[in-house]
Amino acid sequence: MDPIDRGPEEYGHDERAGESADSARPPRAEIVPAVTPATSSHVTPAHVTPAVAHLKGAGPVTTPPPARTVQLISGEYLLTVNPIDGSEIELCPPGRQPHAPARRAAAERADLQRAGRPSVPPGPAAPPLPLLERGAERERLAGLLGRGRSVRLTGAPGSGRSTLLDAVAADCADLAPDGVVRLSGHRRTTTELLYELYAAVHHSALCRPDRAGLLELVHDIGAVVVLDDLELGGEALDELLAATPECAYLLATTPDTEPPSADAGLEEVALGGLGRGSSLELLEGVVERALTDEEANWAGDLWFESEGLPVRFVQAGALLRQRDQLRGSSEASDEFEPFVRPFERISDDAPPHTPDGYDIPLPTLGEGAAPAVLLASRLSEAARATLRFAVALGGEVPHQAHLPALVGDTHADAALGELMSCGLLTPVGPRYRLAPGVAAQLEAKGYADDAVAHAHTAAQHYAWWAGHPSVTPERVTAEADAILAAMGPLVPGQESGHPSAAVLLARSAAPAFLAGLHWGAWERVLRSGSEAARIAGEVAEEAYFHHELGVLALCVGNLDRARAELEASIGMRGAVADKVGTVAGRRALALVTDREGGRPGTSARVALPPGVGEAVPLGSGPGFVPDVALPSVPEESVTLVTRREPPALGPGTAPVSVPLRRRPALGARRNLVAAGAGAVLAAVLGTVVTLGATSGSDNTQTDKVRTEQSPDADNGEGDLPADQPVDEAPPNPDAQLPAPSTSGSAVPSDSASPSDSASPSGTPSDSASSPGDTPSKPGSPSKPPSKPPTSPSKPPSTPPTPPSSPSPTPSDEPTEEPSDTAPPPSSPQTTVSGPNPALSDTSPEPGPA
Repeated sequence: MDPIDRGPEEYGHDERAGESADSARPPRAEIVPAVTPATSSHVTPAHVTPAVAHLKGAGPVTTPPPARTVQLISGEYLLTVNPIDGSEIELCPPGRQPHAPARRAAAERADLQRAGRPSVPPGPAAPPLPLLERGAERERLAGLLGRGRSVRLTGAPGSGRSTLLDAVAADCADLAPDGVVRLSGHRRTTTELLYELYAAVHHSALCRPDRAGLLELVHDIGAVVVLDDLELGGEALDELLAATPECAYLLATTPDTEPPSADAGLEEVALGGLGRGSSLELLEGVVERALTDEEANWAGDLWFESEGLPVRFVQAGALLRQRDQLRGSSEASDEFEPFVRPFERISDDAPPHTPDGYDIPLPTLGEGAAPAVLLASRLSEAARATLRFAVALGGEVPHQAHLPALVGDTHADAALGELMSCGLLTPVGPRYRLAPGVAAQLEAKGYADDAVAHAHTAAQHYAWWAGHPSVTPERVTAEADAILAAMGPLVPGQESGHPSAAVLLARSAAPAFLAGLHWGAWERVLRSGSEAARIAGEVAEEAYFHHELGVLALCVGNLDRARAELEASIGMRGAVADKVGTVAGRRALALVTDREGGRPGTSARVALPPGVGEAVPLGSGPGFVPDVALPSVPEESVTLVTRREPPALGPGTAPVSVPLRRRPALGARRNLVAAGAGAVLAAVLGTVVTLGATSGSDNTQTDKVRTEQSPDADNGEGDLPADQPVDEAPPNPDAQLPAPSTSGSAVPSDSASPSDSASPSGTPSDSASSPGDTPSKPGSPSKPPSKPPTSPSKPPSTPPTPPSSPSPTPSDEPTEEPSDTAPPPSSPQTTVSGPNPALSDTSPEPGPA
């Protein structure tokens, strides 16, 4: 239900007579027409209606709760808030770019300022307190702001800075064209303050300009900016002042805040405590009666102890009012005398201020200086429970609409009025916080003993409330400080279930912060949720938070951070098989890559270890295929691949191979594959023709050529030569000839097959020749074996045509010289460009003809 506006559609018992449950309660999508249900893989079966889908036995629970999706524009991007799979980001399509934001009128600014004030607590309104001993400071501040000067007002907590700012803001209402803008600097950065100033002057519905557009818009704002509870100083404050040169600032800070730089040009005004007479006057205004002599003396001692801080006398006045209520009066006793038992009746002649009557002694000086514990002890139980929640949340007080659900009392919203009347709360922006020093006093009394349990309760309540479809993002952003404070004690994970509660709260609040344009709170809740998910071991939820952080980094222009977060999210979602989330992450990552390629004057580079060749820039031209630079290797082990025009080939000869030294460039690989295929076909055909022409004997079967070993140019091993010999030569005459290489060579290796004592891999054999060597004579190997072959038993019928310029091709595999014990060949073997020792030296001797 909505804790503020409760409607009958939120319950299942409000069907009118004669109507079914389906007609009485429409689907949630009809109740909240402003939101669009997110795409989900779950589908409700036809036989299970939404009204009874949650009942046990009615069928599988397949209808998920409706998801609130919102589209907004951030700079040049279009964001779609998807609380299920993660926000989707894309470039803003044409026609969707927003127009220049219009300025708000004076009436609109006034309404916006009133909406930003804290809500009035229930109960009788407290009497307004006068502004005492602040006339000189008020006149000086108004005069400096009227001359366009910026002022820094420094005062201790509880010195009345906020009350003085209200009075000065009323005096300067008509000074600037954009009026007076009230902002709160509590836990705000410079960027957040600039965006809040922009939203206070311009219409910014679902539109958030980028950094450059923001600076351009706030540069022309002319307003008196009243900034309370400022926590910035130094360079951060200088950035704020430099971005808004047409604004006059009234900054209220505490003495422990970092001072501004020397070049800030701020006027310094110090705010001290009240005098003794003004303090007593303020105390009488709170009590609404004159002080007795005893009370005046007690107030004088309190003034000396508290240094005249107004908040101490407001709390002291609350103590005196409670004392008056406890003491009573003779008129009150007479009014309720029939209900008093006879032995409890007070005699008419007894003075009302005696110990025998209703007289209560004055608080001690220590209780007057630290009155929080005594004041809380005299409040209602709901008020004390509210104080415990405030202590657990670091001083943040939940909105009064949440108190009945948190405390468990339907009238707990009245506790806020009790606390305000006692001076235990102070307004901070649109919310209330514990007054200065109250949290420490309550913690010393034991109000923080169950702080983690109270934070856990608050987190569970806020997780349900923030995810409710009827709660707008603006209301969730108003509770941002309390939501973030509830996650703080749970993230360390001291007890089981606490990190999971923090994850659930972050998942519910993060989309609302994004849609409500409170991106500072969005970033903080994402980081807290990511840490809580890591502790709880919820990988899918941690992936969601990394995805959102990547989208945030992309929107603010931090591409390196965006890539890191998105890659982490994609990896985690791949581990849990989240296909939809992985697709969303890859889309965002593709946009990051596009933005990186579009940065002027920069190009991505591939990082290589030290000592490796220079990296190649990416994205340097159309049709570019990214590749890393090859490492530098010794010059003697590699040679460059060059194109040589082969000499004219005679009939029956094959092309001469060219030594393969290095992989060709990637861009020309396809051309080389085509040329190599043609050369292989020509070599095979030439070999078949030559062997067929030279074979004159029917006994020898050495003229068979097979092409099953033709190399594949696309097998990923293009640097492996095709004429590499096999480990062992085939012992029969039907042995396969080595296939020619991709460079067009059909000459097999002229070295013997390697043995166990072969040289290391990668070392060329002794028969390898450099490009500059003179080619060997036709029909003879470059290095003859140790024993000459015997004379041929039968000369060939037709002598083979000698090749014009044969050149043996070195083998990439280790080779060695033929063994001295190898049997001599009985007859010469016809080869493409010379004898083939790998076949002839190992073939057995044929029988007698």
